[in-house]
Amino acid sequence: MSVKKLTRLSLLTAIALIIFIIELRIPDIVPIPGVKLGLANIVTVYAMYSYSPKETLMILSVRILLGSVFSGNISAIMYSLSGALLCFCGMLVLKHITDKKYIWLCSIIGAVLHNTGQILTAILVMKTTAVFTYFPFLIVSGCIAGAFTGICTQVLISRINFTE
Repeated sequence: MSVKKLTRLSLLTAIALIIFIIELRIPDIVPIPGVKLGLANIVTVYAMYSYSPKETLMILSVRILLGSVFSGNISAIMYSLSGALLCFCGMLVLKHITDKKYIWLCSIIGAVLHNTGQILTAILVMKTTAVFTYFPFLIVSGCIAGAFTGICTQVLISRINFTE
């Protein structure tokens, strides 16, 4: 990997981490646990369409690890990582079967998969299916947030191309 590419990946990771930290400071809009915009995912979706899967996974995993450390919520790693990995796999498949003009759709499905991974992890950790009652709310909020981040990424990709 060239120094130029490593620098770009590091900058994208830093941007995603900064967005994540800023979003933590925004008061919850909805009183349902787990509902948030996920603005740092703009960087993830951008990387998915602009870099290799390995490079995208590096950005994603470093952001999750450092985000958990910086937010002081180390236990969030398992929830974030399970959601992110399911989202990553789903978006990777969708990237190969959809055109770039449908990035927003890929982002919506990725958000739903992210919520699905988090709910499944919560069921395993808490050993109860009671958390499943949040799932419909998370699906709706995931579709809205995924559409927003997808449209932002769509605009970003159409205007800039930082790849080599």
